[in-house]
Amino acid sequence: MQPLPHVHLCIVQPKGDVHPLGFIDPARYFRWQFRRLGAQVTIGKNRLRHDAVNFVFGSHLGFDPALRQRYATILVQLEQLGLGGRPVPEQYLQLLRSSAVVDYDAGNVAAYAADPPAVPIAPFLHAPYLAPAPGGIPIERRPIDLLFFGSMNERRRRIIQRIESTGLSVSQFDHPLFGPERDTFIRQAKAVLNCHFYETTRFEQARASQCLSLGTPLISERAPSTRPHPAFEDAVFWFDDASIESFFSRTFATPGFADAARRKLAAFAHSDSRETYADLLRLAAEFHQRHRGERDPAPWRPARINLGSGKDYMPGWLNIDVQANAQPDLLLDLATAPALPIRARGDLAGDVLLEASSAECIYANNVLEHVPDLPAMMSRCLGLLKTGGTLIAEVPHERARTAWQDPTHVRAFNENSWIYYTEWFWYLGWFEHRFEIAKLEYLDGRVRPCAAASAEFMRVYLRKIETTPRERMTARMQRADFCLDDDQVEASPVALAAA
Repeated sequence: MQPLPHVHLCIVQPKGDVHPLGFIDPARYFRWQFRRLGAQVTIGKNRLRHDAVNFVFGSHLGFDPALRQRYATILVQLEQLGLGGRPVPEQYLQLLRSSAVVDYDAGNVAAYAADPPAVPIAPFLHAPYLAPAPGGIPIERRPIDLLFFGSMNERRRRIIQRIESTGLSVSQFDHPLFGPERDTFIRQAKAVLNCHFYETTRFEQARASQCLSLGTPLISERAPSTRPHPAFEDAVFWFDDASIESFFSRTFATPGFADAARRKLAAFAHSDSRETYADLLRLAAEFHQRHRGERDPAPWRPARINLGSGKDYMPGWLNIDVQANAQPDLLLDLATAPALPIRARGDLAGDVLLEASSAECIYANNVLEHVPDLPAMMSRCLGLLKTGGTLIAEVPHERARTAWQDPTHVRAFNENSWIYYTEWFWYLGWFEHRFEIAKLEYLDGRVRPCAAASAEFMRVYLRKIETTPRERMTARMQRADFCLDDDQVEASPVALAAA
């Protein structure tokens, strides 16, 4: 019997973008389904695992197709595609065409698949882990009458205005809320309103599953082209364009609504997509096994290295950090690591080989101010870079309030902080190579270019170059050992006469 692969769920989140937190709900549902089938499942932000089959949520926000060579990757397609759906770049459709994909609605598949029936469909149905605790607020006593959440456009705004014309108030958030923080309010609502954003009028299945599983009724728009999964037919209150006012004035605002809602919620609680996800897990296991057989067994020799992880994780780069809770590709202190080459292994990165003169770029975003032995770190970076390669360092400027706000800072920087690495390189034991400043920028508190007088940070581009003969003469003159090679000699000892 083939063992189950480790499953990793990757949520793509561009830095500073809160909206991808909306993928937490479908990722949790996948995790629950696969765990109940016996698989080990992890969730990570922007991270892929070399030792797992990776399901990627939000690939339309940016996903490098080259990552599929090293990682077994299946894209989870959750956008409404096709005529009248979400406008997506052709690049995303091409990514879907050339990748393994799972979709939540068969109506999307024709927009990208040459063979639509071959794309697995994984619906979002009842999620028992969201069930309300005993003793929760009964529907008729909840403080929020009608809750709407999600992106707003003119189409949705018109529907909400028509509902409010019946005398109801539709509650909305004043800022984006996702996950458990949003669910707290859903549990306090008599019902959640669902209306379509796109002209495709495809049913918002993930939202419906979340609300109904939380024990809150869902009232949804239904257009002629809306094709909900059968599990939602009797679980949802439906209205169309002609019945908006009559539904909310004659059905929702009646004493019998809560009892009808409880019957619908009870019906939905019997919906289960276990077998669908069992089939998906079998396909994923086959895909993972095939990918492992085709993958290059040689260790990864990364050309781009990011000295940091956590919120600064950079997909496609080797992310190195000294803190395990930052979930780096490699847990490693470059300043104290053994001499190059360094062989290492991690669950995310797999086998890695760091060799001298192999990297094109090293990025250090607010890292160097934390390093106890900065000369050792800079020497290791110089050694890793190819000639012409660049170390990009963002550091706090000494005049800024941010320079010492972190208790782990051991230094701040000014324009002279780079002299040892560019002009006085021989003090560090460097001889054949040094850095030159290719570019230096001053940045304000929002990390935007600014004048020097307003700088809170600096971004410096240090390029590795060969030293000139004149510079080497200076180094020999300054160094106590003259920077001489230790010549290899085949010794023939001379016998000395006895004294």
